[in-house]
Amino acid sequence: MAHELRVVLGQLMRRLRAQANKGDLSLSQRAVLGTLDREGTATVTALARAEGVRSQSMGATVAALQEAGLVDGAPDPADGRQVMLSLTEAARGLIKANRAAREDWLSQAIRSHLTSVEQQELAGAVRLLRRIVD
Repeated sequence: MAHELRVVLGQLMRRLRAQANKGDLSLSQRAVLGTLDREGTATVTALARAEGVRSQSMGATVAALQEAGLVDGAPDPADGRQVMLSLTEAARGLIKANRAAREDWLSQAIRSHLTSVEQQELAGAVRLLRRIVD
């Protein structure tokens, strides 16, 4: 069961990612936006550590996001040599739109592929999965 669950969840995640309007963003750029959205402001070094890449590589990724108007930088109040990166309103709007697209697709898929009884079973399974991850 663990193997089947892992495979099915992986397939579901790929389908959900395919529903998002990614534009011209690379996988690493999307990962940085996601990290900043979840964790809040961060330095290039912290982002590089979180994504498992070199600071120089992350610097190039961040520069592209800044050029696209998706990330802003401001001096760290505690250490003026550091730059704290944060999402712009444009990035927040993009993230919100992408989430809405994924949730719309999933809601539609649930309604069109599952009976009302199956939808209730799925709701129960979601509660069980939540218990596993919590």
